[in-house]
Amino acid sequence: MSLLDELPHPFDADAFFEAFSAWAARGGLELYPAQEEAMIGLVSDAHVILSTPTGTGKSLVALGAHALALAQGRRSAYTAPIKALVSEKFFALVDTFGADRVGMVTGDTHVNTDAPILCCTAEILANQALRHGPQTPFSVVVMDEFHYYGDPERGWAWQVPLLEMTGSQFLLMSATLGDTTAIAADLSSRTGRETVSVTGVERPVPLSYRYVATPVHETVRALLDEALAPLYLVHFSQAAAVEAAQALAGAGVATRAQRDGIAEAIGAFRFQTGFGRTLSRLLRLGVGVHHAGMLPGYRRLVEQLAQKGLLPVICGTDTLGVGINVPIRTVVLTALTKFDGVRTRRLRAREFHQIAGRAGRAGFDDAGDVVALAPEHEIENQKALAKAAGDPKKKHKITRKKPPAGFVSWNEATFTKLIEAQPEELVPRLRMTHAMVINVIARGGDVYRHLHSLVFDNHEPWRRQLALARRALGIYRSLLTGGVVEKTVAGPRLTLDLQPDFALNQPLSPFALAAFELLDPASESHAVDVVSIIESILDDPRAVLAAQQYKARGQALAEMKAEGTEYEERMERLEAITWPKPLDELIGQAFATYSQSQPWAKDFEPSPKSVVRDMHENAMTFAEYVSWYGLTRSEGVLLRYLSDAYRALRQSVPPALTQRDPALADLVAWLGELVRQVDSSLVDEWEELAHPDAAGELRALPRRPDAPLSRPAPVTANRHAFTVLLRNAMFRLVLLASRGRLVELHDAAAPGGPDAAGWQGMLAAYGEEHDEILTGAPARGPQMLQIDTSTPGLWRLRQVVDDPEGDRDWAIEAEADLAASDEAGEPVLRVAGLVRLDR
Repeated sequence: MSLLDELPHPFDADAFFEAFSAWAARGGLELYPAQEEAMIGLVSDAHVILSTPTGTGKSLVALGAHALALAQGRRSAYTAPIKALVSEKFFALVDTFGADRVGMVTGDTHVNTDAPILCCTAEILANQALRHGPQTPFSVVVMDEFHYYGDPERGWAWQVPLLEMTGSQFLLMSATLGDTTAIAADLSSRTGRETVSVTGVERPVPLSYRYVATPVHETVRALLDEALAPLYLVHFSQAAAVEAAQALAGAGVATRAQRDGIAEAIGAFRFQTGFGRTLSRLLRLGVGVHHAGMLPGYRRLVEQLAQKGLLPVICGTDTLGVGINVPIRTVVLTALTKFDGVRTRRLRAREFHQIAGRAGRAGFDDAGDVVALAPEHEIENQKALAKAAGDPKKKHKITRKKPPAGFVSWNEATFTKLIEAQPEELVPRLRMTHAMVINVIARGGDVYRHLHSLVFDNHEPWRRQLALARRALGIYRSLLTGGVVEKTVAGPRLTLDLQPDFALNQPLSPFALAAFELLDPASESHAVDVVSIIESILDDPRAVLAAQQYKARGQALAEMKAEGTEYEERMERLEAITWPKPLDELIGQAFATYSQSQPWAKDFEPSPKSVVRDMHENAMTFAEYVSWYGLTRSEGVLLRYLSDAYRALRQSVPPALTQRDPALADLVAWLGELVRQVDSSLVDEWEELAHPDAAGELRALPRRPDAPLSRPAPVTANRHAFTVLLRNAMFRLVLLASRGRLVELHDAAAPGGPDAAGWQGMLAAYGEEHDEILTGAPARGPQMLQIDTSTPGLWRLRQVVDDPEGDRDWAIEAEADLAASDEAGEPVLRVAGLVRLDR
């Protein structure tokens, strides 16, 4: 029977508790005392702060909270800090309660939003709370990873619901909350409900700690010999994690049976990027890699292999502290310091316990181990001392190795202090923005009282409240000046109607719509200009932009050196070079005008950049783009940006615009298929959630943690998108030919195509008749590519070359192998070369 079938009707608190406990027991989940205490608090209509270690079953209590709300006919909400956790919880709740009872809103995904249970990011709930106050339509709220309350950038979203949703019952959960006495007292005072704090609980899987002064490979070997796998080696940079994995690949960490199991589990999984080939080799040797810069599909593969018990060692970053689904027996900390973006510092107690708490799997392990490595110089010094043991003369001659300059060191005392330390007290982080003030005014009623309460009746110290008041007053005046707000006898009111998801999706989408009107629809660059406006309202993919800037400065430096430019002038010019920013001036002027009438937009200034446009104009595949800019460790960042751009294009560009501009429609189709072939889950999940089947059912989508590894649909299945990909691939050859890139032409045409010398000869023959190869918009138009599909499985392609005289009497000819293209996820061409058409 399902859980809902077993709940008492009409509702009775005692009967509900007994029914829920019995249902859990039948699933093999006997409630721990802490879980019982939390559930008793919930059925008694109290708030619950559940601060218990990882592995103590907080998720089951959250499930009970949602079941309680359903049994009482109330709505509930689940919030988490990252979309991946929201999505994971959404599917888990769908499995328990059915797709019709669970919805999700993450900013770029809206599905079944009126469902009794809503999964959303914390910012979504916070904006709802500001708009509706005590009438926010969620009677029960589960806030996961509540330690984000203290996050400097996002902590406001965890505080606002506590301030505004005084009619709701809260379940606040985290393994590392620290002292929450003040939060509990304030919550009870505001709502009139008791607040039950469940903490100080013994882990069901106890942890043991050790500090070792042995190199990584020796430590790993010793832990494997003790049967303490799987090991998670924690590094504080992606580069260090990959380097460690490569160093361990030859250490024989996996058994023959594990390697055979890995090969079988991987099957036909597609490793199509530069790092993919590296990862494939490492995985087959039993070593995984896991960090945020990887493609989602690669991370999911590592997680699933680990869940099957096939990976003895995983090298990753400290991102495992935010709820990723990797079973771990032993956590190995390679350092007790990290660079936080400003400076290198020792780990804080909360950070340490978040990471260490991942060791030991409830239901699998009877214990977990946390191992900290000594600094490298300390390890070498102890080795030298060990060699000199028993020989005072040798010991006296030892020259101790010193740490590098600026090195922030740690030792066993540091480790012991972290083990014994309680997580730091959470510091409130409320802030004030135009969007927040607008949402409060949109609530109506006594607006002045609502704003005064938000500013002065919160968790902030008095000085911070005064600063918030000054900020709120400045925002209110700007809204009045901009005509967004007007004074009435009843109080301030908005002069415009807000869309229901105001400030929840791309907040500058309305600006983009206004900016589209400034573009010339007859311009050859109209399609890519639309893309540039969309790119300007997306978050910056910093790793990609930094790589673009580095590349641009490197090319400029080479040119200046060749020209003999003096050093001081070179350095001055280099400082002015940044990543490409198409339409920078137009977007800046348009935004200045737009923000005068919409002052709230100043919270979200546009950021011109060119990633999609750059990739499209240079007709690059995903792998080529990664290689060109050296983005091997940031493939995931690039792909997430491309998928966000695709969704924004689909959501924000009016259909009439793409209907009028076929080039824009083709560009959107190209981008969607490119993302889908790299990792189909990023597009397919979004489209499936937005458009479920006729019965409203959701398929088992690839991003679900338990879903089987799968390949995307064949790239040739969508004929229109595949044709656009072919046009890009053929135009890429034209671009390379126009730039005289002989080696790259040979690489693109291999195997079997002309070599560099062959291309040089063909280009020389072309050059006898025409001065240059044109690459403007007409050169890449659909009329320039002729496709003969008469031969099954083999399309013959002729890319006509645009010349200055307009003769168009030369072309690049090739064949597209459809079966090989489906296998690769991108067009596979056999290139004949550049030919004169009358020959």
